[in-house]
Amino acid sequence: MGMVQKRKKMHSGDTHLQRRWRVRNRTRDLDLIDQDLQNQSAELINQPVDLEKPGFAQFYCVHCAKYFIDDNAMQTHFRSKVHKRRLKALEVEPYSIEESERAAGYGCYQKPKKRRMETQPTKEEVKLGKRIKVETIAEEEDGGASTSKKAKTQKMET
Repeated sequence: MGMVQKRKKMHSGDTHLQRRWRVRNRTRDLDLIDQDLQNQSAELINQPVDLEKPGFAQFYCVHCAKYFIDDNAMQTHFRSKVHKRRLKALEVEPYSIEESERAAGYGCYQKPKKRRMETQPTKEEVKLGKRIKVETIAEEEDGGASTSKKAKTQKMET
């Protein structure tokens, strides 16, 4: 029987390093991306050549706020799970200060609206005038179901 070796605590006091690693891979937040989608999607898709950025800033995914080396890499990204997950996250209207105030009791609370998301158009389509459209899905079916439940509960009480 040999002696049990104690585990060496190599990284016990590296909180200053941990902070650097945490912010290194930080991506753009959903509310900022939502502003980009509504205000400047065409400018972001057709960026001027920037030699500092990957692919000279010519291949940019607006939804994920990411640059790609070439068009092939970008098209592969559009089919990836990461991109589809981001589109799904952007379907819900981003959290706003007004929503937080309504939740806290100032005004009437409304659920965040659902939206339909499509992957961005190509550069050629943007040059022809196509934009990323963000359309809100009307929730009449859902609203009708909740009012009928309220009506049923009122009938039971009387």
